Amino acid sequence: MLKLDYANCLADRVGEHGLDPDRLDPTSELAQGVGAIARSLAQTRGTGWERWRNLHRSPVRDEHVGAVREVVAKCEGRFDNVVVLGIGGSALGNIALHAALTPPTWNLLSDSHRHAPRVFVVDNVDPMYFGSVLDFCRGPGGGLKRTLFNVISKSGETAETASQFMVIRNLLNHELGDKARDHVVAITDPAKGTMRQICDDEGYTTLPVPEGVGGRFSVLSPVGLFSAAMAGIDIDALLDGAAEMDERCSGDTLHDNPAAMLATLLVELGTRKGKPNHVLMPYCNALYLLADWFRQLWAESLGKEKDLDGSTVHAGFTPIKALGATDQHSQIQLYREGPNDKVIGLVEVEQFERDVPIPEGLGVESIAYLEGSSLATLLNAEKRATEYALVQSHRPNYTITFPTVDAQHVGQFIALWEITTAFAGRLLNIDAYDQPAVELGKQATFGLMGRDGYAEWRQRVDETLGATDRTIG
Repeated sequence: MLKLDYANCLADRVGEHGLDPDRLDPTSELAQGVGAIARSLAQTRGTGWERWRNLHRSPVRDEHVGAVREVVAKCEGRFDNVVVLGIGGSALGNIALHAALTPPTWNLLSDSHRHAPRVFVVDNVDPMYFGSVLDFCRGPGGGLKRTLFNVISKSGETAETASQFMVIRNLLNHELGDKARDHVVAITDPAKGTMRQICDDEGYTTLPVPEGVGGRFSVLSPVGLFSAAMAGIDIDALLDGAAEMDERCSGDTLHDNPAAMLATLLVELGTRKGKPNHVLMPYCNALYLLADWFRQLWAESLGKEKDLDGSTVHAGFTPIKALGATDQHSQIQLYREGPNDKVIGLVEVEQFERDVPIPEGLGVESIAYLEGSSLATLLNAEKRATEYALVQSHRPNYTITFPTVDAQHVGQFIALWEITTAFAGRLLNIDAYDQPAVELGKQATFGLMGRDGYAEWRQRVDETLGATDRTIG
């Protein structure tokens, strides 16, 4: 099980910049309030936009895993490449799972060493990026005949994913004709929407985006499970891990519930101690892109203008990703001597799947202390040293420890942060499941791209950002 060490967030470690331990006493008003939130979340789980809490539970889990495995079985041996088309929650979870649970050189390995397709997650409409992936997939060795496109969009109207889909549909129809439909698996609304209609008309295989599960909470649904299973990742272990963490976070006592404690620390430090910037810094390259997934979850869920009472609060915290030990040489200078406005989350791994020994015999006195050790030992020493340095500078920090990096513990990590986000939303008295600020940019994009009914938005953009004499160059 993952462990959370929060001692460095308390005043007895970091002085006035930490929380008074009495605030976390089980009899305190804060702890009692968090307990009430825990009981409320137990009542609302599986309803409304909290249906993500049931993704690891039967019967939802059984339905999703069964459907995913059925499609994967039909695809087995037919494809060398899987290209995931999506953005935001439709992509970041996929990226994080593959970074954490497949080798970093996965797409470079020979077929005999991979035993599963390469996976590309194209999460932007940058033409160079998308075009380069398509060029690779159209290259020698089968080309598009050996490529599967996994299109993820609940509605089918997200401009980025829709445009990607239109490009690949045209390519497939042109090059493969009637067989084009066999090269698309769409994950979309099971009953309605533009993509649903397209899939029904063209005969594409589909998997569901579950009702009541927002994109940033969807990684443990078919949205993330399908491409993971295609790459041979153990999706049952992922869901087992999530179930274990969900059970661990089911209590209503602050000190027995890691999600409740983590949310309480971050919200209290963010709102009462002037620490609105929340860093997540894994000391493990495989876990680095889980920090990208965390950034969307934390930013989009908690960044809200209004609270549930309609008051203007401008709630939220700025999530920042860093990589240990790499960013000790780029960011720690700021974190230790710059503004004391951050809480730094360190992630360590007790046992790496492999280690690299440091040889003896170089005979250089100044670095002889490294001889006979290993890279894993050095990396964890760097983490411990950074933790010490942060405490010396009175910078609050906490550590999440992975016993090892595998699907089970990644599932625990995902569930921990999702439940933490639910607690944080309640503590801030905001809706953690909507994203109204995202919609304005979408509407403006529709207007600029000429969508019917949105002409006024183009006019608004032009009037606001029109001719300017403040341009240089």
